[in-house]
Amino acid sequence: MKKLLYLAILLSLVSCQEKLELGKKNRIVEIETEYGDIKIKLYDETPLHRDNFVKLAHGDYFDGTLFHRVIDGFMIQGGDPDSKAAKPGVRLGEGGPGYKIDAEFNPKLIHKRGVIAAAREGDDVNPEKKSAGSQFYLAQGVVYTPGGLDTLLIKLNDRVKNRIFEKVQKENAEEMMKYQAEGEMEKVSEIIDQIQLKVDSIFETQKISFAQNQIDAYTTVGGIPHLDGNYTVFGEVIEGIEFIDSIAKRERDEYDRPLEDVSMKVKILQ
Repeated sequence: MKKLLYLAILLSLVSCQEKLELGKKNRIVEIETEYGDIKIKLYDETPLHRDNFVKLAHGDYFDGTLFHRVIDGFMIQGGDPDSKAAKPGVRLGEGGPGYKIDAEFNPKLIHKRGVIAAAREGDDVNPEKKSAGSQFYLAQGVVYTPGGLDTLLIKLNDRVKNRIFEKVQKENAEEMMKYQAEGEMEKVSEIIDQIQLKVDSIFETQKISFAQNQIDAYTTVGGIPHLDGNYTVFGEVIEGIEFIDSIAKRERDEYDRPLEDVSMKVKILQ
């Protein structure tokens, strides 16, 4: 009897290990919600994020967590362990497993409608753009016209140039103030010209442009183009994409948390 019990336990452990199998390709997971089930294929091109998601799902980490931030026309976000049994009105989004994941950016993996991507802290405290350990979002976005995409590109590049200008100006501020106080306006003018040249030079190396795969996706299925290259995309919905819309339309509070909780359960299908 003891031998049979031991064998049953051993087979159970082997079965669990087979489900985990970190490094295995072609992984498919399913997020179960009250609105319907969302089946997701995880990308093999982002193995760190793929294996991390599988590991957490294997340990039932996501079960009972909420989609704690939803914005119609943008995305739905979940994966915060603090959301389990969280009281109504509590602001969520700070929880995690206690580690980050190195970014895995890939120009082919973009924020088209239906992808899953990793949330993260902002650039000011996370300049390497490392991903949060468990929080993720499913992209909804909008469909752009070609003209609308061009307008967005102009705005994005204006932001890039302004950010560069602020940095370079700050680096030269002390010297400019010194010459200004001394009445050396010609030298101030020279520094301004130098700043402009440097800004233009740096901007040329950081200027954003949309590749054909981005243009094709964002003018047909839609998505969130301004997040490309800033957040790691690591999979896409292959069934149940309509349920993203259902969840995104929920009434929400000032923190974008749904007034009625939307919980999830995640299981590994393959």
